[in-house]
Amino acid sequence: MNQVLLGFLCRIIVITGVVFMVHILALHSFGLPLFNNKILLSYSASILLAMFVFLMLFFLRNKFKNELGYIFLMGSFIKLGFFIFLLYKPFYSDGQISKSEFLVFFVPYFFTHLTEIFSLSKWLNKI
Repeated sequence: MNQVLLGFLCRIIVITGVVFMVHILALHSFGLPLFNNKILLSYSASILLAMFVFLMLFFLRNKFKNELGYIFLMGSFIKLGFFIFLLYKPFYSDGQISKSEFLVFFVPYFFTHLTEIFSLSKWLNKI
């Protein structure tokens, strides 16, 4: 496997795993339910979608070198749309989105997106 892909896959899994453990620890310390609000689905989907976008950019790097930024933006919108489609209805079923529900969406999305941006900028500066 390519060194860039392997590095990204390891980075995204380790960082998101650490963030997940901290998130679970914070929920526990506040006495909130640990695996409520589709937290596993949110983290899993976030990792898989980040991997999908990175792999898409990696395989399109030669054919669309000048358009990679636009492809990344499109991938980011797809990820956000997927999260809205996946989590909005269950979260908003009671008429409001609680802080813990928002954080179940925002924390994994933010950290996987940040890891993806960092990895992409590091990789794209080399090509």
